[in-house]
Amino acid sequence: MTQRLDDLAAFALVAKERSFTRAGAKLGVSASALSQTIKGLEARLGLRLLARTTRSVAPTEAGERLLATLAPRLEEIEQALAALSDLRERPAGTIRITAGEHAAQSALQPGLSRLLPDYPDIRVEITVDYGLVDIVAEGFDAGVRLGEQVAKDMIALRIGPDLRMAVVGSPAYFAARPKPLTPQDLTEHNCINMRLPTYGGLFAWEFEKDGREVKVRVDGQLVVNTIRQRLDGALQGLGLAYMPQDVAAPHLASGELVRVLEDWCEPFSGYHLYYPSRRHASPAFSKLAEALRWRGG
Repeated sequence: MTQRLDDLAAFALVAKERSFTRAGAKLGVSASALSQTIKGLEARLGLRLLARTTRSVAPTEAGERLLATLAPRLEEIEQALAALSDLRERPAGTIRITAGEHAAQSALQPGLSRLLPDYPDIRVEITVDYGLVDIVAEGFDAGVRLGEQVAKDMIALRIGPDLRMAVVGSPAYFAARPKPLTPQDLTEHNCINMRLPTYGGLFAWEFEKDGREVKVRVDGQLVVNTIRQRLDGALQGLGLAYMPQDVAAPHLASGELVRVLEDWCEPFSGYHLYYPSRRHASPAFSKLAEALRWRGG
């Protein structure tokens, strides 16, 4: 198919220039080689496209008809290729990213607020998904996950600080119940569960202290699927909630929430932008990565 397009483009140029020599010079090939190319095209079509004399070259009737159809389409192809070249040279285009809810809010949005106003031709589409998506199979340019969740064959760029989880409840909730002292004590409490949208299972609460890891399957009256719902439930005194520390921080400072099991919630690797190692980064993607890169502090 590529050879056929090249031959048609060569014919169009010869017909336009009315000369094998001038057309060959523009294409960087000899006049004789170009003549053979056109003869091959004519043989495949079973039609004579160019009338040749010792002093001139002109399209035949069949050649004129083909040129009338071909010329505007070749021009469209040239314009499309020029547009692609423009994309390569300037930050533009759509970047599709998959991320969890908290990652999208805490790691992506701050960077995008710095990037997008300066680059109006960049578009970013974020899909919130808690599953470990195969970004190549699903057509995403990149994903955001915790560092420990990124596959080894991916490039991982840190875009956020270490994280900590927090178990919180309202003062009204604790007025009628003792505070849990160990993760196992949570089985005696009304806990707000989270059902993972991708897999349908309930999220296990994970803890670590002095190198000892503990996972607890909690129970309670309320099951939700977003962090905001967990926060609202805790604020309303409906149970204990397990969430990123930064989400709970303003409400802990105001006294609306009380934190427990803090010594069981150790820091862990923060969010990373990941993408295939074979990916040829576009200017838009490079600008995105630079805007999101975590610089500490």
